[in-house]
Amino acid sequence: MPAARARDLRLDFFRGLAMLIIFVAHVPGNNWTDYIPARFGFSSAAEMFVFCSGYASAIAFGSVFVRRGWAIGTIRIAYRIWQLYWAHIGLFLVLVSISIATASLHIGTRDDTAAGLSLGAFAADGLDAIAGLMTLSLVPDLLNILPMYIVLLAFVPLAMALSRISPLLVVAASAALWLIVQATGLNLPAGGVPGRAWLFDPFAWQLMFFTGFAFGIGWLSKPRLNHPALLPIAAAAVALSVPINFWAFTDNIPALLSVRDWLVPDGIIATTRLAVLRYAHFLCLAYVVLSLVDRFPKTIASPALAPVVAIGRQSLSTFVSSVALAWIAGRLMADA
Repeated sequence: MPAARARDLRLDFFRGLAMLIIFVAHVPGNNWTDYIPARFGFSSAAEMFVFCSGYASAIAFGSVFVRRGWAIGTIRIAYRIWQLYWAHIGLFLVLVSISIATASLHIGTRDDTAAGLSLGAFAADGLDAIAGLMTLSLVPDLLNILPMYIVLLAFVPLAMALSRISPLLVVAASAALWLIVQATGLNLPAGGVPGRAWLFDPFAWQLMFFTGFAFGIGWLSKPRLNHPALLPIAAAAVALSVPINFWAFTDNIPALLSVRDWLVPDGIIATTRLAVLRYAHFLCLAYVVLSLVDRFPKTIASPALAPVVAIGRQSLSTFVSSVALAWIAGRLMADA
């Protein structure tokens, strides 16, 4: 039996870091959101989370497909989807319970604290809203990550089947599906109001997921870190993105804001469809950061960062907990 694959500390660390950033981003009215990485470039913690999820899925599930066959691998995927589905439903019920409890205490009673749960849909038509929640055709704004992850995992058995013909066919199919989204706006309905769609379109974001998956399983060769030509190019791309994204520059230099608006005309659509600038910026940023970690490998292994690594190793439980805690914090801050 082959030896167990050693855990990649970098994967755990960056998954944990993504969870912490997502926690900060989920707290409404939180000034720290002005300084999260998304404010300094085109990509955000969402790209980090999805890429790492794809990479981790290749390690956790891809090897099962290879060693034990397609059927067993698919069963493993189905079981994980089942876990994620009930985590999503359970998290919604927890947040509703918190909302009811805090409202009874007159805490966080502003209307905007309930908007992220799409509670208006339940008040207007409770049975249809419940059915929508259970079938993922009603996806609250605050809870859009787990449903996306469920769909992304559901693509894995198909990807593994295609890989039997050629792994490059999976890469090509992923890119083609992303292009279809850019051309047609293909998405899933999110309910609540007519025409509302998923914030993170899984048909677009699968490109980021399967990029991580392809690197994790070995379908794509990893670029050599600290390459004398590639590193300066990636670093320059990251550095140039700062002045046209960070509010301290764009609020004071209208020309920079105009450049950003020209590059990304609609920020929501760019997020939903995973605009090419978001995808490219993340890959450049990841290459620069991983090159630095390669030069200073002991940095992320320091005891001070052990909690971040621990969060990354328990990403589902910490994600669910962080969203609940962020919801509580937001409601407390609403009356502050």
